[in-house]
This record gives sequence, C-alpha cells and structure tokens, in this order.
Amino acid sequence: MRKEIVSGVYPTMVTPFKENLAIDYEALECLMNWYSEKEIDGLFSVCQSSAMFELSRRERKQLCRKTVELSRGRFPVMASGHISDSISDQVDELMDMAEAGADALVLVSNRLASPDQNDTVWLTSLEKLMAALPDTVPLGLYECPYPYKRLLSEEVLIALIATKRFQFIKDTCCSPSLIAKRAALAKGSNVKFFNANAATLLYSLRQGYAGYSGVMANFHPELYRKLCHDWESMGKSAEELQNYIGTASVIEYQSYPANAKYALMKEGIFSTEICRRSDARYTILSDSQRLEVDQFRALSADMCARFLSERGA
Repeated sequence: MRKEIVSGVYPTMVTPFKENLAIDYEALECLMNWYSEKEIDGLFSVCQSSAMFELSRRERKQLCRKTVELSRGRFPVMASGHISDSISDQVDELMDMAEAGADALVLVSNRLASPDQNDTVWLTSLEKLMAALPDTVPLGLYECPYPYKRLLSEEVLIALIATKRFQFIKDTCCSPSLIAKRAALAKGSNVKFFNANAATLLYSLRQGYAGYSGVMANFHPELYRKLCHDWESMGKSAEELQNYIGTASVIEYQSYPANAKYALMKEGIFSTEICRRSDARYTILSDSQRLEVDQFRALSADMCARFLSERGA
C-alpha cells in the first residue's frame, strides 16, 4: 500500500557512490536510517540531487526500488527519474518508478515542452503522459532548474489542480509574490506546495505551503522539521530560526552535491564525496570549502541544541 504524502520536510536525496562510481547501497541504507533518525516526513528520490541525469535507466529503477525497500515504510518515497525528451520514453521512465514502489511519481516541468514552446504544448504533453500513467499512483511536479527552469504558470496550475491527480509540487520560484498567488490558487485543493528555497520558507508556510523539499535537508533536516511543524507556536523564535536557515543556505552555492556528501561523511554516513557530474563546480571541494562546511556544521549543532530543546514548548 502506498503511503500518503503528508506535510513537512522532504529531502532531495543524494546518491552515494563507491570509488568505481557504482552506487553504494550500504551507504544508502545508512542514509535512510539517518533520515529516519532526523524524523523527516518524506523523501524525494531519483531527483537531480540523486544524479538522475547521470544514472542509466536500469540504475534509476534499482535506486528507487532499494530506496523504497530501505525506507521500510517509515516515510513516503517519491521518485522522478523523468529525464527523456520523448513522451513514450518518459512513460517508460515513470512506469519504472511506479513498478519500483514509489509512493508518488514526480514529473519534471521542463520535460513537457521546450523553452520556446507555450503552455498549450505543455498541457498537451501532460495529457498524453497522464493518459499512459496509472491513475492509482499520485503525481507530483518539480520545477527542476536543469536543463532549464520552467516555472508553472497560473494557467497550468489551475489545470493541474483540476485533474485532482497532483498532490505534490516542488516550488523553485523563490518569489514571495508568486508564492502568495500559488498558495491562494491551491487553497482547498489536494495539491500541496513544498518550497525548495530556504530564504522564503517561513513566509511560504504562513501563506499555506505544506513544507520544505530542498538540498539543505541533507545538512540539518531537523531544523527544517522544527520550523515546518512548530512555526505557529514558536513566536519570535520562528523568525530567528528562519534568519539562520536562510543565511546558512548560501552554502548551497558551494560545490553541491559534493559538499552535502562531505557533510554526510562527517556524520559517518558516506565513505566518499564522489559525484558523477563532470563539472568541477559541483563535484570538487577546496580545502577552504571543507573548512566552511566544518564551521557550518558546528554552528548548526549549536542551533539544534537551542531550537530543538524548545520542542513541545
């Protein structure tokens, strides 16, 4: 039975690799246990952070299957793996995720039309894709920034809500005004918006967003969980926690996902920070950057000691 998509924190899962670039499934099990210990609410797997563009179709399906297996029903696992250009190939990719046991299939917004094509083309592609996918599996959408970012227009959002099949939208707009408009559109529907941008998280929660789904949940997910679940009762502390996570999130602009893997090495979860991406901007950390991550982790530990002691207060 598929698990329900609930509000809260959904890390964008990073994939551990061995020295030979094979997926390290032992480290993956450690990662699943770490996520569970941090009390995440769900997981976004086989996404860009997971190296889906660098994995073969067979690897993507196996990664999804093992992630679902190793989650042991502790939280819902959503998966994408949606990288191809043709609709027929996209159907095959998404069916792989369904067959591997994903609780929801997450479509990538830039796969349904090219940058120069309008929303009519996009919606036509969506109709074809939805017709081929089982209506028993919930759907999601991710405004992935690669290979280009395609934000969902108001027309598209209204159409998505009307289908009643979409339950998860990962928002990467980073715009308070657009967040407010989107929250108003989705009010009363079964669509849950999850913000990927740390700086606007508290604002989005106040507007009605369901939670956070972003890369920083690979560093200190417990702080995001605290804010997402307790912001209404935290008073001034909610603003203080927001100020910290918003500022801390600039570490995203380091060599991610290598820096997240390095942080997980320091946690004793990963054995390497190896990535499959070829661009050094994302895969190689300098000695100075390692120090920045070490200092970031030390400060995060202080923040956890402070804010998590307030749980239930």
